[in-house]
Amino acid sequence: MEYRHAAIPAVAGGLMLTLLLWWAGASADALDLDGATGALGIETVNALRSWLNPWAYAPRPGASVAATADGASYLALRDTAMQIRFVAVFLFHAAGALLLVRRLPAERGRVWQALLALWAWGMVAGTLAVTVSAPWMIASGGRGSYRFLPQLAALASAGRTVLVPLALAAAAWTVFVTRVALRNTEPQPREDVPARTAVVAATVGTAVVAVSVVLLSYQANAARIQTMFTGGGFLGEPGDLLRQWLLLSAWSGPSGAGLWDWLLVLFGDVLLLAVVWCALRWLPGMLTRVSVPAMTVGSVCAVVLGLLVRHLWRVVAVDGGTTSWHLLRAASGLGEGTSAAVLWGTLTGVTATVVLRVTGRGAEAPVRATAGDRSGG
Repeated sequence: MEYRHAAIPAVAGGLMLTLLLWWAGASADALDLDGATGALGIETVNALRSWLNPWAYAPRPGASVAATADGASYLALRDTAMQIRFVAVFLFHAAGALLLVRRLPAERGRVWQALLALWAWGMVAGTLAVTVSAPWMIASGGRGSYRFLPQLAALASAGRTVLVPLALAAAAWTVFVTRVALRNTEPQPREDVPARTAVVAATVGTAVVAVSVVLLSYQANAARIQTMFTGGGFLGEPGDLLRQWLLLSAWSGPSGAGLWDWLLVLFGDVLLLAVVWCALRWLPGMLTRVSVPAMTVGSVCAVVLGLLVRHLWRVVAVDGGTTSWHLLRAASGLGEGTSAAVLWGTLTGVTATVVLRVTGRGAEAPVRATAGDRSGG
C-alpha cells in the first residue's frame, strides 16, 4: 500500500483519537456540577475525575498558582502543555498508524490483526504524548525544580485508563477508512517467512520481554532499581521513572499468600509472554514486508496487548470482585505498563528482526548450495 493511500486512514484515526480525548477532557467539568456526586457516588466521581483530568484543557481548581504575581505565566505554561499533549497525540498516532496501515493493511484476513495493533498503538500514542508534555505541566505548577524526575514519573503515568476505550474506537474508525480505501485494490502481498525462522525469532524476542517480566520485576530487584540511584539535585531521584520504564510486572515469593493464589497471579505473566510469543510468531507472515520499523511497532503493540490480557486475567481470576468499588479499581489499572512496553517492545522488535534476517540467510544458504549442486550435476 502506497504512502499516499495509507496517509488517509492514518490521519483520520489520529484526528478521531485527538477529538475523542478532547471531548473526554471537556467532560471532566460535568463532574463538578451539583448532583453529580449524588447521582454517581463519591467513589465513581473521584475515579472518573482522575481518568479525565489529564486530558482536561481547563485547569483544575487549586491546581495552578494563579494567585501569585506570575500566575498568568504559569497558566500560559499549562495551556502550552495541553497544546503539546494534543498535538503529540495526533502526530504519534498518525505516524504509527501510517506504518501499520501500510505494512499491515486491514484487508480480508488481516482485519482483526490490524484492529488490535491500531488499538494498542492508540494507547502508546497517548502515553507518549502525556510524557512529552509533562515537563511543561510540571513547570506550570511553579515547582519544577523540586523532585523533577518523580514528578515526571507521576505525570507520565496519568490519563491511561480513558485511552483504552477511546483508542479502540479510533482503531475501529481507522480500519473502516482503510477498508474503504482498499475496496478497489488487489490483495497486498505477504512476506514469505519460513515457520522455523519465525519460531526462533518469536522465542528470542519473547526472551527479551521475559528479562523485564521475570528478572527485573522480582520484588528485590525492583527495589534495587528504584533505590540504587538516589541523591540530591535536579536529576537526583530517577527511581520512580526507571521503575515505570523498566518493569512490566511485579512479583515475589508466595509468602503471605496461598500457593494457589500465588500461582494464579504468576499465570498472568505467563499469559503476557504467551501473547507476545504468538504475536511475534505470526507478525512476520502478516506484514507486506519485514522491516525494523514495522517489527518494532508491531512488537510494542504485542506487549501492550499482552499487558491488557494479563490485567483482564487478574481481574477475573484473581480479584473476582463484582462490586462497583472492585470494578472501579480494576478499570483504574488499565494501561499500566505501557511506558515499559514501549522500551521492551522496541528492543524485542529490533532483536526479532535481526534474528529473522540472520536465521533466514542461514536457511537460504543450504538451499542455494543444493540448487547449485543439482545444476552442476
